[in-house]
Amino acid sequence: MVESVAGRDRGMYAYVVGKTEDGMLLVADGRLRKVESPKRKKLKHIRFIAEAPRLEEEKMTNRSIREVIHEYKESLDNKEE
Repeated sequence: MVESVAGRDRGMYAYVVGKTEDGMLLVADGRLRKVESPKRKKLKHIRFIAEAPRLEEEKMTNRSIREVIHEYKESLDNKEE
């Protein structure tokens, strides 16, 4: 799990779906950025926030990514209480 710290998507939580040959990460949130067209982000523009459950490539769907992000946000809310 990562959080975008720069760009128009600043503050967006996302799941890392891959890495390019030039060292950029491919991230998706399952809503705006889908698995089929992930966002390319430089490492300096993201912050690693949590170890997310590893999704198999066959099971990596937009829905499963949304669920992982939702569970992470709920865990943050529970910590605040």
